[in-house]
Amino acid sequence: MTESRPYRGRFAPSPTGPLHFGSLVAAVGSYLDARHHYGEWLLRIDDIDPAREQAGAADGIRHTLDIFGFEPDGPVVYQSQRREAYDTAVEQLYWQGLAFPCGCTRKMVLRDGRPAMNGVIYPGTCRQGLPAGWEARTWRARAEGSVHIHDAFQGPVTVDLASDVGDFLIQRADGWPAYHLAAAVDDAASGITHVVRGHDLLLCTPPQVLVMEYLGATPPTYAHLPLALNAQGRKLSKQNLAQPLDDTAPARQLFAALKFLRQRPPAQLADADLDTLWHWALAHWDARPLRGMTAAPCGEDVPRE
Repeated sequence: MTESRPYRGRFAPSPTGPLHFGSLVAAVGSYLDARHHYGEWLLRIDDIDPAREQAGAADGIRHTLDIFGFEPDGPVVYQSQRREAYDTAVEQLYWQGLAFPCGCTRKMVLRDGRPAMNGVIYPGTCRQGLPAGWEARTWRARAEGSVHIHDAFQGPVTVDLASDVGDFLIQRADGWPAYHLAAAVDDAASGITHVVRGHDLLLCTPPQVLVMEYLGATPPTYAHLPLALNAQGRKLSKQNLAQPLDDTAPARQLFAALKFLRQRPPAQLADADLDTLWHWALAHWDARPLRGMTAAPCGEDVPRE
């Protein structure tokens, strides 16, 4: 059980642009939960999608986290430097009969698959072998059985993988690992015991748990934080052009993040320096108000879109 292992958490942003308020909420929540449990907090850069990445974003993320007072334990892990580990995992799953090569294009899957809660269910075209004359483009894991999770904030989650997820990608057509495989392999390799992240990733958890179980690893405990919404009720994200964090005013934005996370920092700390604010936050972290909370407006005291 993860509870018997020393707490080890992580924050794993993708370098597709600068951090925004939603990123800060996830970073603060994961950091405070780790420190509250006298645990370690690691930083991983999930740079496995070169087409979407922004030049200099990885360095910018590290700089912003430093300005805001985050202190990772240990060296930063870059997924782009771990392709051998992902290739080994794909090969292992294949030889175990738990993964198969797929010749379908994305267009074919969208055309022939059926809608589901997390996208489109793969129609199984190549599940029993590549059709004659086809070549492998991607690799998929076999989605079998059910995954049962007790999310620390969202409660019990049960997903039937075959009907709700389908055989999912573990290696893309460009040769890079898919998100589910890379996250599972790296969380296992780093000994991550607790993953605290945004609610938008809740449905990504069952496939990642399945990959870990297939590889013989112990899945972490998960806790999915509420999403910060903009004035239009949409998730703050780089795709929605969320404003980047202001590195010149970290304390003000940290105060706003603590309020969003229902930590109730005293009003007199609104103008406090960063060290004072962190000292209060570390001493008063309470995850209980977050239970069952899925999303909320980000408030008027943070940058707006």
